[in-house]
Amino acid sequence: MSRRRLIGAAIAACATILLAGCQAGHGGSPGTSHLVVGFAQVGAESSWRTANTKDIESAFQHAGITLRFSDAEQQQANQIAAIRSYIQQRVSVIAFSPVVESGWDTVLQEAKAAGIPVILTDRAISTDDPSLYVTRLGSDFTKEGEKAGVWAKKEFAAASSVKVLEIEGTTGSAPAIGRTKGFEKEIGDDSKFSIVDSQDGGFTRAGGEQVMEAQLKAHPDVDLVYAQNDDMALGAIQAIEGAGERPGKQIKVISVDATHDGMEALAQGKINFIVECNPLLGDELVKLVKKVTAGKSVPRRIEPPERTFTQEQAIAALPTRKY
Repeated sequence: MSRRRLIGAAIAACATILLAGCQAGHGGSPGTSHLVVGFAQVGAESSWRTANTKDIESAFQHAGITLRFSDAEQQQANQIAAIRSYIQQRVSVIAFSPVVESGWDTVLQEAKAAGIPVILTDRAISTDDPSLYVTRLGSDFTKEGEKAGVWAKKEFAAASSVKVLEIEGTTGSAPAIGRTKGFEKEIGDDSKFSIVDSQDGGFTRAGGEQVMEAQLKAHPDVDLVYAQNDDMALGAIQAIEGAGERPGKQIKVISVDATHDGMEALAQGKINFIVECNPLLGDELVKLVKKVTAGKSVPRRIEPPERTFTQEQAIAALPTRKY
C-alpha cells in the first residue's frame, strides 16, 4: 500500500473512532446505547397522558436509550398488536400502560416465552400469573379515591344530605375501578351521602361535559361532582356554567390528577379539591429498564410521590408546576 493510502486509511479510522465516541456520549452512556424499549401508550385522551408521554420520551432520549413508541388510541386491540410487534422486533424491554385491566395474559405469555421482560406503567392489570410482568410503576388509584372521600366527608360534615354524581374514567380501566372503589368505600359509612348516578366520561373533557349536561337535567339538585380526572372535571365545569350554575359554589367539584389546567380551575375556585396523580414517570422507568436488563432485582411495586391540593395550595404551587 502506498504512503498516501496508508495516511488516508489512518484518517478514516480516527474519524470512525471519534464518531463512535460522540454517538455513545450523546445524552447517555455506552452501556445503554444497545438497549431498545417498546412502549405502548394508552393514547392522548387527556392532558395528563400528554404530560406522561412527553416525560417518558424525554427521559429515554436523555439516557441514550432507543424508545419505540405506539399510541393505542384507547383501544386494547391496538395495544396488543403493538406489544406483539415489539416481541417480533426482539426489543430489550416492553413497557405499557394498559387500556383496561383484563385480557392481557395471552400476549404477555408470548413476551415471557420470548424472554422479554414487561414493565407496567401507570395502570395495573388483572391476572392470576404475577410472573407476566416484573414490576408496576404507578399510583395507587384506590388511595386516590379514598383521599377524595375523606375531603368530601369533612367538607359536608354539617350537611344533612349530599347528592353525589360520579364521572368515571374508561370502564374497566384500573384508575376507574380503583378511584370508584376508594371513594365509595370512604363515604359508604356516612348515610348522608347518596350517589345519584355513575357515568363513564372516558377521561376526556368532551366526555365530562356530555355526562354533566345529561345529569343536570336528571338531577338538577346535585351537590357534589366527583370527576376521576381533571379533563372530565373541566368538561363538567363547562356544563355547569352553561346551565347557569356556579361550579365550586352551588355544586362542589372534586378531581384527580393536578394538571396545570386543573390547578388553574382550583385556584379560581371552580374546583374545590384535587388529588394528585403524578405523570412524571420517565426517569424512574429508565432506572427500572437499566436494572432489569442488567439482571438486577427491582421492587414489585413502585409509587411516585403525590399529594393533595386545596385552593390555597394550588395558588402556591402553580408558578413552579411542571405539567
